[in-house]
Amino acid sequence: MKMNKLKKQLPGVFALSLAASFAFGGEGAKFLKITEVCEINAPAETVWKKVNNFGDLGAWHPAVKTTEIISGENNKVGAIRLLTLQDGATLKETLLSYDEKKTEYSYNIIESPLPISEYTSTVSVGKDKKGMSKVTWSGHFKRKDVSPRPAVGQDDTTATKTMRTVYRAGLDNLKAILEHK
Repeated sequence: MKMNKLKKQLPGVFALSLAASFAFGGEGAKFLKITEVCEINAPAETVWKKVNNFGDLGAWHPAVKTTEIISGENNKVGAIRLLTLQDGATLKETLLSYDEKKTEYSYNIIESPLPISEYTSTVSVGKDKKGMSKVTWSGHFKRKDVSPRPAVGQDDTTATKTMRTVYRAGLDNLKAILEHK
């Protein structure tokens, strides 16, 4: 008897939930996705050894001055790293998955000055048909200002352009390091 009453109330609860999301601007921001790929003339194992250390993004990303594991154990799910950028800004990120066999890991940002929110990313290393290494860095996120009318510099275009720039800088530097350019 109680289950039937609950079933009758669910459509109304759903409608209220949907109305609340529109009233509070939840529909204003959609998830954005970007993927950047880099081919590197080096064995995939060598490339993976350079990128696989969650506790040292600065080993290959030029914007990162220092990386420190502030909670948990490096390369273990749940580890939190603190990135200090060259300009002194900081980011905190949590390791969500780490797969040595698949040569990939995923993480999310929990604190950041970047114009993004709800960010999750994956870095993976593989081989292409020509024997070159293929590094793929992909992410999905929303802009930081999720309101229907975001502030200047907080829109989808800015968020996407910023993350593309971050990915390209890291991948291009990784290629230069490993190909000794």
